[in-house]
Amino acid sequence: MMNAINVIYPYKYEEMWVFDDDRVGLIQEPFVAGTDTIIDRMVTDIPNPEDGFILMFAGTPFPGYQATLEWRREEYGGNWYHSSQLDVEGWLCPAMFKYFDKAPENLYVQFKARK
Repeated sequence: MMNAINVIYPYKYEEMWVFDDDRVGLIQEPFVAGTDTIIDRMVTDIPNPEDGFILMFAGTPFPGYQATLEWRREEYGGNWYHSSQLDVEGWLCPAMFKYFDKAPENLYVQFKARK
């Protein structure tokens, strides 16, 4: 069974947002094609986010989520999501399927500082 709420710790590497998740075999997995812009805009209140922050995400709402990303379409094995809050679209690569059996209709996300 997949986790209801997933947690990753993105950070900047070579000027790109990336994350590692040994549990699912991902190392320096990059956020590209608009998801990097979403992160840039969501971490403005987090001190030194480039050194790492907490990103929680789920296919259902959870207490404290800050934004909803709405599914738009599939492309190149990944999926495009739109944030009406930020008016930006971002592509999530097939690595998303390490966390979800199928692309969720909505993704609920929270960005927090690491302690």
